[in-house]
Amino acid sequence: MKKLYKANRLLTALTLSAGLFSACTNTTKTANDKTANVVQKDSLINYVAQRLPIYERVKLSTNLNQLSINDRKVLPLLIQAAEIMDELYWKQAYPQKDSLLASIKDEKTRDFVNINYGPWDRLNNDKPFVAGIGAKPEGASFYPYGITKEEIEKSSLADKFGAYSVIQKDSTGKLSTIPYHVLFAAELQKASSLLKQAALIADDAGLKKYLNLRADALVTDNFTASDYAWLDMKSNGLDLIIGPIENYEDKLFNARTSYEAYVLIKDKEWSKRLAKYVKLLPELQKNLPVAAKYKTETPGTDSELNAYDVVYYAGDCNAGSKTIAVNLPNDEKIQQEKGTRRSQLKNAMQAKFEKILMPISKELIDAEQQKYIKFDAFFANVMFHEVAHGLGIKKTITGKGFVRAALKEQYSWLEEGKADVLGLYMVTGLLKKGELQGDIKDYYTTFMAGILRSVRFGVSEAHGKANMQCFNYFKEKGAFERTAKGTYKVSFDKFASAMNDLSAFIIMLQGNGDKAAVEKAQKTMAVIPTELQSDLDRLTRKNIPVDVVFEQGVDVLGMK
Repeated sequence: MKKLYKANRLLTALTLSAGLFSACTNTTKTANDKTANVVQKDSLINYVAQRLPIYERVKLSTNLNQLSINDRKVLPLLIQAAEIMDELYWKQAYPQKDSLLASIKDEKTRDFVNINYGPWDRLNNDKPFVAGIGAKPEGASFYPYGITKEEIEKSSLADKFGAYSVIQKDSTGKLSTIPYHVLFAAELQKASSLLKQAALIADDAGLKKYLNLRADALVTDNFTASDYAWLDMKSNGLDLIIGPIENYEDKLFNARTSYEAYVLIKDKEWSKRLAKYVKLLPELQKNLPVAAKYKTETPGTDSELNAYDVVYYAGDCNAGSKTIAVNLPNDEKIQQEKGTRRSQLKNAMQAKFEKILMPISKELIDAEQQKYIKFDAFFANVMFHEVAHGLGIKKTITGKGFVRAALKEQYSWLEEGKADVLGLYMVTGLLKKGELQGDIKDYYTTFMAGILRSVRFGVSEAHGKANMQCFNYFKEKGAFERTAKGTYKVSFDKFASAMNDLSAFIIMLQGNGDKAAVEKAQKTMAVIPTELQSDLDRLTRKNIPVDVVFEQGVDVLGMK
């Protein structure tokens, strides 16, 4: 009871703190102010009217007949647990959800707030779109509002860069930390109970073990045992990724994790086809186009490549741009000892290809090269992006420890950039070895179209920064040209050369652990040129969606 009281008290403090930058519910009394509010309201409605259509609605469904009777009983429990992760992510990203939504009467505006998990447009560089809202805090609600990086760095807090805690400041200015499992005790206990119930019903022994261990992990913040158990699962039909996982929301230090969940149904036939590629990682690592000292690590080969239909997204992975492939766990020690699982979300991927990538290609890819835009190439590029997280270097060669710790808030975007270009490197190598089928022109042209798709997410998040670095680097190397017709044409030989050069550049930045050099690269390369922005604006005028938003849940699956 004491822990719960402390958690509620801190949550209230966080809400009040966050309220300092949220004036969306303020009311005014003068006639002039009232007129101003009407104008602001109309402006908001107009903004939403322009921005809401960038999301294409997609139903998340699958063939449930492939599941056992017991798995069909487990599935709703997993979705309920995922819904709790969604609630927790709201509390991390924007604690005043209820008061914000209560202040908005327009249904479309409420939809847009829900898509963005707050009043900042995630696919427009976090632009505030509600009157009175300032810039998005870099630390979300993980840190006291207004605190500086220097203040935290100079503090004596033992857990100042902890993945599973928040930092609070009392009335005297004293800093302290509180673990997630204390802060969110009530919600996590409920989610844990749901996973325990699901474990009792589950047929698969591996899934049963994982659900029990993950249930314990949620209420202790000790995730290692459950991560290993998750990797050990081989024969399960259902899968669940759940907990505080990614660091993207913490733009202050890239340290603290956000809650999310994916509820997945394995496509066993596709997964079997993908299994062979992970075994080739050590050989690909040896051939990386970089000096030997940067590639001495041996990638784990106990990793898996699996394909899934995703039936529920919650929290971080559902905010703004939607993830279509996942590479986990993030723990570098587990990655080195055992590897990771790369999960390809096939139905979501297919939706993005059909609804977004193909229309973009028809508008921006050279007419003669549009024939090379193919789903198999898109699937492979995305898949090998995730596999490529296992290549390269995890620990610096300069004595600065793991790359993630050395680069802090600069880590995520550079790591995503590494995965982009090394994924393409893998495709190139596997084609040469005859391990992958198709024409290299398909993969390179589809990769180019993929960059044009992803840069529309803006440069406020890691994947957008990574794509802009790749675009600008490849442009500088002549890997593509913009034609007189305003379309992009790939130069295939130069594309391969630029790929190798950028691979070496990124791996060396990571291996050196040189944070200042990475910051310089971001400022000079992770920017959208005016000409490209005008081309992206053309896509908007053509009403080509930027991303998808899901209709999901037990009712969509026909389980009610």
